[in-house]
Amino acid sequence: MNIDVQLIEKVVKKVLTDVESACPADDYTYGIFETMDDAIEASAKAQKEYMNYSMSDRQRFVEGIREVVCQKENLEYMSKLAVEESGMGAYEYKLIKNRLAAEKSPGIEDLTTEALSGDDGLTLVEYCPFGVIGAIAPTTNPTETVICNSIGMLAGGNTVVFSPHPRSKGVSIWLIKKINAKLEELGAPRNLIVTVKEPSIENTNIMMQHPKVRMLVATGGPGIVKAVMSTGKKAIGAGAGNPPVVVDETADIEKAAVDIVNGCSFDNNLPCIAEKEVIAVDQIADYLIFNMKNNGAYEVKDPEIIQKMVEMVTNDGKKPNVNFVGKSAQYILDKVGIKVGPEVKCIIMEAPKDHPFVQVELMMPILPIVRVANVDEAIEFAVEVEHGNRHTAMMHSRNVDKLTKMAKEIETTIFVKNGPSYAGIGVGGMGYTTFTIAGPTGEGLTSAKSFCRKRRCVLKDGLHIRMK
Repeated sequence: MNIDVQLIEKVVKKVLTDVESACPADDYTYGIFETMDDAIEASAKAQKEYMNYSMSDRQRFVEGIREVVCQKENLEYMSKLAVEESGMGAYEYKLIKNRLAAEKSPGIEDLTTEALSGDDGLTLVEYCPFGVIGAIAPTTNPTETVICNSIGMLAGGNTVVFSPHPRSKGVSIWLIKKINAKLEELGAPRNLIVTVKEPSIENTNIMMQHPKVRMLVATGGPGIVKAVMSTGKKAIGAGAGNPPVVVDETADIEKAAVDIVNGCSFDNNLPCIAEKEVIAVDQIADYLIFNMKNNGAYEVKDPEIIQKMVEMVTNDGKKPNVNFVGKSAQYILDKVGIKVGPEVKCIIMEAPKDHPFVQVELMMPILPIVRVANVDEAIEFAVEVEHGNRHTAMMHSRNVDKLTKMAKEIETTIFVKNGPSYAGIGVGGMGYTTFTIAGPTGEGLTSAKSFCRKRRCVLKDGLHIRMK
């Protein structure tokens, strides 16, 4: 990242000092441990104690997490620090995402009970804790992941050991301490949520292999998802995507343009659900581009500048250059000698199907537009360029048959019709929120029940009351 390392270290040190000075002077570290082994042992002890608490207690603790996150000064501070420390995203979007994670992540209401009664008695199937969960959080959504995972995992009766990304350790530690302080105030066991002072690959590996960690949840790239799936433990993997958006000739082009620009630029394209490439039917492509430019998109036409951008923001056209992940359109354009104002939200350009910007998930507000002859070709290419991630896709169309065709063929976890990508996680769309979207392992949008075991309890010849 092109950031001042000394400044970041100073910010992180101040955060940790501020939190420590605000905590009572006893031996409780508010969930922060020197070693991963110590963190896991504390988590295992807390989980045993937590099993003695009621469902209403769990809900009180969930509401406590919501309260501490949504407290104005906390929400603003963590949103600001997440951007400063990671060098990614934008403060105004972090505010939205953190509040969203706190307010719309499901609690115990997600843990519905199945009941079956008849001549042979009564059977109940309930969602029960796994135990200690190891959760890996990315630097792209560090606080959002801690918030939604903490709510869901604690609602399910589990405790959680977090392994934050090292580039987001300061804000992650600050948030975990804040949550633990609130939970203690509410009478919860200590160390329901824990982590280590120095997150690292080594500590993540210790966590993944530890016998007391019963489930692993990875929110990140394909490498870490593959790692958790290879441990032999129950694993939930929220991996990469490359979400396409198809626009056909029946769409409301003006609205589609606004939705696409807003979705692509949301938190500088960090969410893995965000629009990564546009596939437009040739008949409406020019009008779509015109409207996108009128709503915050800057079009680059010079092939030399486009190639310069490819060399700058990717590594050999195969992977994103992390120094540009989550940077603003204004920042990226400035690096190729183009000066624009903050009103520019994203960068667009026409590109062939095999262009690196089309094929590689950049997580930057760079949006290539591919022209195709018709909607059937658009859908076919969308399926191809999504690379089988089965993550997210969008389509703008008034043709129900074609909307249905794309939904069936692309098989993504989230499919948004006639809206921005973020509607798929509850921003202006119906449904709950999560930042752990498990396409590779099939759980989809995770919630409290995703972190539970289903257990059956049978009563023979009793409690069926429909007959004498």
